Amino acid sequence: MQLWLSKMSLYNRVSGKELKAKLNAAIVDRTTVSFYKYYHISDPKNFRDELYKLFDSLQILGRIYVAAEGINAQISLPTNNFELFRSQLFSIPFLNGIRLNTAVDDNGKSFFKLKILVRTKIVADGLNDETFDVTNRGQHVNAKEFNQLAENPDTIIVDMRNHYESEVGHFTNAICPDVDTFREELKVVEDILQSEKDKNLLMYCTGGIRCEKASAWFKHRGFKNVFQLDGGIIEYAKEVKEQGLQNKFIGKNFVFDERLGERISEDIISKCHQCGKPCDDHTNCKNDGCHLLFIQCKECAEKYNDCCSNECKEIIALPAEVQKEIRKGINNGRQVFKKGRVSSKVIMQSLDSDLG
Repeated sequence: MQLWLSKMSLYNRVSGKELKAKLNAAIVDRTTVSFYKYYHISDPKNFRDELYKLFDSLQILGRIYVAAEGINAQISLPTNNFELFRSQLFSIPFLNGIRLNTAVDDNGKSFFKLKILVRTKIVADGLNDETFDVTNRGQHVNAKEFNQLAENPDTIIVDMRNHYESEVGHFTNAICPDVDTFREELKVVEDILQSEKDKNLLMYCTGGIRCEKASAWFKHRGFKNVFQLDGGIIEYAKEVKEQGLQNKFIGKNFVFDERLGERISEDIISKCHQCGKPCDDHTNCKNDGCHLLFIQCKECAEKYNDCCSNECKEIIALPAEVQKEIRKGINNGRQVFKKGRVSSKVIMQSLDSDLG
């Protein structure tokens, strides 16, 4: 890729709170887009820097991972820049014609800064098998084909997402492993389906990237008939609506941006983690020393001042400097509510970062 070089900064230098306030005050319409591609990138660092210059010039915000195995991007951009963005992106040979998933339920406030990171892998998988070819994937199926396969008694549907994602929404009759990370799920699913290698293995995830790798892995491990939902839940929802198909997805699709979810059906299949009433609104604890990801209804949000517990509610009432001292030296990583694993109790656990 040949892009104009300059001495511009290749990293954001403005605070998150300032950027979020700026975005919320903006009146420009924005569109949320995701895309991925498994491809052998010879110099991920240089590719990352060039991409940053391009995306920054187009006023793109978002989170992008670049690795030797490819790219995984979730972004938002001014809607009137979309065609220019597409043409610029498609000018990169290995990204020419790539699927661009546009958000189903979008307010344009999905990201407030641009962050492009070089990673070992674009999806952390814990695999160390040099004979595994990630590009030798399973068969892609569209929404209509997915529905047809789902009706086949020889088909096993597997949700390749984490427990907190499937908790608020999933396909009817899908196996939803109670796992925290993609790397954990690969082993769990293989163990569950050891005796089912001749059946149709039909997988899905948010936008397709995890299924792309999972389908290649399960083919590598001897599964005979491996299928993946092309474009994931995001594309499925669009095709179902456009083609008047039966929607077999119930609830919300969890997304890894400021929205934390987009509604696919009106069904609410989960509960508030604090009071137990029907609710599927994820949020992060307002306490900067916690940021627990959990489901909270409006009544509990008011009662706990947007916090996960009375303890955190008390902490955010303290002066900012005191709060800073309390959390000094603490790095919890991503914290999630562990649904029902210990009765009525929130368990903190640091998790690997995943993108769907």
